[in-house]
Amino acid sequence: MEKKVVISIVTYNSRHIFDVLDSLKRELANKPNYRVVIFDNHSEPDFQNKLKKYADIATIHFNDENKGFGFGHNINLMNAPEDYYLVFNPDILFKEEEIVKLVQLMEETPKAGICVPKVLNDDGTTQYIVRQRFTLFDYLLRFVPFKFIKKLFDKRLRSYECRDLSETKITKVKSGSGCFMLIRGSLYNKIGGFDERYFMYFEDNDICLETWKNGYEVIYTPFAEVTHFYEKGAHKSKKLFLIFMKSMRQFFNKWGWKFF
Repeated sequence: MEKKVVISIVTYNSRHIFDVLDSLKRELANKPNYRVVIFDNHSEPDFQNKLKKYADIATIHFNDENKGFGFGHNINLMNAPEDYYLVFNPDILFKEEEIVKLVQLMEETPKAGICVPKVLNDDGTTQYIVRQRFTLFDYLLRFVPFKFIKKLFDKRLRSYECRDLSETKITKVKSGSGCFMLIRGSLYNKIGGFDERYFMYFEDNDICLETWKNGYEVIYTPFAEVTHFYEKGAHKSKKLFLIFMKSMRQFFNKWGWKFF
């Protein structure tokens, strides 16, 4: 592969990061077209000391406070010289050939600004984290703990989660997940990177809408796959849920409120 890719990872006491970095070390060995940059959002000292041991495969920035997901990626990526920027969660496992597939698809699709792969759970099942619409009702429906309500709205929930995306062709989507997202470098810089007003959550949706706004497309391919140790933090933690709700309010304030 001739094109160059910078891989950006933002960490905060991230549970899976060391397994991820061990995997990266194996997958990218002797592959000079890749560069890995890590931004640590003020993790615990023991975590940082362990992270320093990976300085042979990555440039690591240690921040003195936690300023969020988008801020960290912007520090890593803004004005980077590579052709493509890979936004990469610290809980992703993949094979290098999957990046090659995404880059080749972007090269074949000049209007594509962002490309996302099929994302799997560690048991091989699909994570439904691609979106074709944003409404308040759909977001709140996913948090409802009552199964009978979700069953009542199953058709709508299925549509919202894009469970019926084609397995045989590329699909244009409104938004893909920031857990593993390949972005055209020139577009990232034109947009100004992630909107740092989102501390966490919704910044991936936001940058996808910015991509469409700037005349590019967001595309999903079922022909490339990665594994994501998805923990649904906002479903389990009151603190993360409140951050999610704040970001959701910021998102709808920016892009317009749609209730149903």
